[in-house]
Amino acid sequence: MFSDTVLGNLTPKTLPLSELRLPSTMPREGAISPGFYASHGQSVQPNGKPKEYAARDLLLRLEEKGFIELPPRIKRKNNLKRKSFDQVPIFLKEQLTGSIGDYPELSTRWVTSQDSYLWDYLLHHYHYLGLPKIVGEHLRHLAFINGQVVACLAWASAAWKVKARDQLIGWGEPTKRKNLHLIANNTRFLILPWIKVKYLASKVLSLSLKRLGSDWQKTYGHPVYLAETFVDNARFKGTCYQAANWHYVGQTKGSAKRGNAYRYHGQPKAIYLYPLHRHFRRFLNDEKG
Repeated sequence: MFSDTVLGNLTPKTLPLSELRLPSTMPREGAISPGFYASHGQSVQPNGKPKEYAARDLLLRLEEKGFIELPPRIKRKNNLKRKSFDQVPIFLKEQLTGSIGDYPELSTRWVTSQDSYLWDYLLHHYHYLGLPKIVGEHLRHLAFINGQVVACLAWASAAWKVKARDQLIGWGEPTKRKNLHLIANNTRFLILPWIKVKYLASKVLSLSLKRLGSDWQKTYGHPVYLAETFVDNARFKGTCYQAANWHYVGQTKGSAKRGNAYRYHGQPKAIYLYPLHRHFRRFLNDEKG
């Protein structure tokens, strides 16, 4: 998939449209032909499924740049109406206090379709950023104490531009483009507000990290070797990440991706990394031995 830098430098002369195999009836919705996937060099994901989101994103971005014109939408967008989550799911909401040592029955589980509405409801109502819009590869976890939900986590595809991370790994842009999917980003972490258990957050993080690699392998057919997250220091100190042995490596530049461009918002965030394999640099750099 083209990076933002590559797309920004494209011109009608440098863009090989003939090689993209774009028929006049290329749809906005529905199946995209296998020929299109193969023509831009990314036919399938590691789990064997077509990279449909990446291909559709490329088409929309090419249209945005004025290189192609897609036919009108067949269907109206159905994601413009915000969900209210007025229907309350059934779950225990009892205040828990004390220390994590008082609760040996802490566990985490992978969110299935059965848990999906509960996870969405809790993030929508109790996380200060609300429910995330997650695209691409991602996983969600729930944490429980004696059957009562106490925390929610989201893991998603890694951010593209993270200078401190990239310097630590030591990779160049071609290698990063090839292996970025081997990093997972902790995009949401919520301890429910009526849960007041000391040291719970770091323990939940540790349990989630323990299963992250195997869950990702089962879902997407490839491992992840590094976890990353960004902590808003204006709100949080990052104490739970430090207690769970994450490594602080620097600050972001205070920009965020909006659509296809990066916009400066003036709020740098602390960057924390957690190696999921002792040789994570080697694997992320395609080094052998």
